[in-house]
Amino acid sequence: MAARKGPDIAGKRLTKSQYAANFADLHPRLDDHEALVESDRCYFCHDAPCMRACPTSIDIPMFIREIAAGHPKSAARTIFDQNILGGMCARVCPTETLCEEACVRQAAEGKPVKIGQLQRYATDLLMAEPKHPYGRARKTGKRVAVVGAGPAGLACAHRLAMHGHEVTIFEARKKPGGLNEFGIAAYKTVDDFARKEVDFVLAIGGITVEHGKILGKKLKLADLQRGYDAVFLGLGLAGVNALGAKNEDVDGIEDAIGYIAELRQARDLGKLPIGRRVLVIGGGMTAIDIAIQSKLLGAEDVTILYRRGAAQMKASAYEQELAQTRGVKIKHWVMPKKVLVRKGKAIGLACEYTHEVKGKLAGTGETFDFPADMIFKAIGQTYVDATGGVLALEGGRIRVDAERRSSVKGIWAGGDCAAGGKDLTVAAVDDGRRAAESINAYLKT
Repeated sequence: MAARKGPDIAGKRLTKSQYAANFADLHPRLDDHEALVESDRCYFCHDAPCMRACPTSIDIPMFIREIAAGHPKSAARTIFDQNILGGMCARVCPTETLCEEACVRQAAEGKPVKIGQLQRYATDLLMAEPKHPYGRARKTGKRVAVVGAGPAGLACAHRLAMHGHEVTIFEARKKPGGLNEFGIAAYKTVDDFARKEVDFVLAIGGITVEHGKILGKKLKLADLQRGYDAVFLGLGLAGVNALGAKNEDVDGIEDAIGYIAELRQARDLGKLPIGRRVLVIGGGMTAIDIAIQSKLLGAEDVTILYRRGAAQMKASAYEQELAQTRGVKIKHWVMPKKVLVRKGKAIGLACEYTHEVKGKLAGTGETFDFPADMIFKAIGQTYVDATGGVLALEGGRIRVDAERRSSVKGIWAGGDCAAGGKDLTVAAVDDGRRAAESINAYLKT
């Protein structure tokens, strides 16, 4: 983590009540009446375009019909049957570009059924029950190693435990959850929900989590192959892309993912230093999340710099608008060329305007300086191979087939580390579930 020094970088910019208000739940749970009214808006389409748009293929018309009929806990079972992390996905999925974008009411009225909020309403109710909704099949005597306690690993482990297998999850960090615990904006998942969801998943039994186990160090893939009947890798992305600008290693340049993780674990937000003038480089969800949270921490001026236009940003139009309504500025068609430095610390960026020439990005030659106290890199992560080159790669990530099998028999992979992944929690959950079913079939042969 970069050193945080300077007269314009400080904590305690706000009062405790201001921090609490700023980081309150983005979309509080619907009450019973609101859920019934919203569920009544669903047409229960026979072809269910919303269901086709869901990476985990949740039967959306069915669970909404169950809510409308007064059976929200049955609705939650319908959700969890396909997506055991349906509670978190209800909070963080870009529903505006998935199920809700496909909703017939969106096409007809520009106002889709609030599928994500209905999903949260149902799953929250069932998760509050003392008894886990799923039981385990008869023990098979088979043992499976899962590397990574993120969404893919947790989904895989839960489904394998349901089938009666014994699962050991090896996790590098001190807490499970992956990006759900360390990488999601704090205002999207309040009240320690990520931990509660992990507890819910593990409550089925048959799953052991070992922390501080890093693949490629004391934990070797060959040892897992010898000691277990199957292996699933849900490693995530450990590398951070380089900015590609001169002086990018000086103090004052922060990794957005690392800072968000620190924020998510902070008990006192007032102790987290933030600059008065903040620049964020990137155009995805992480850029939006760090920019908004910088504002919520008390930064006076926050600007996102993106090298292309609004339509090319990975962050949805909704998320871009959310940032702007929180006071974040978004400056398009700009790329950093050099980090401006004074006394060994970043004080801003030298930038160049960009445009497209025959579909390719190019600089215009027109430059300007942008002052800043803190600069966040949110330009994506890369897969770091910890397998010793054993597995075939595709596009810099682990090559897998439709069942998430790797190039080596007995090893599966899913989530962000797998080729073709969408870098979404819901997609990672789908990978974990698909891999678990494939592993179960493999162990039965």
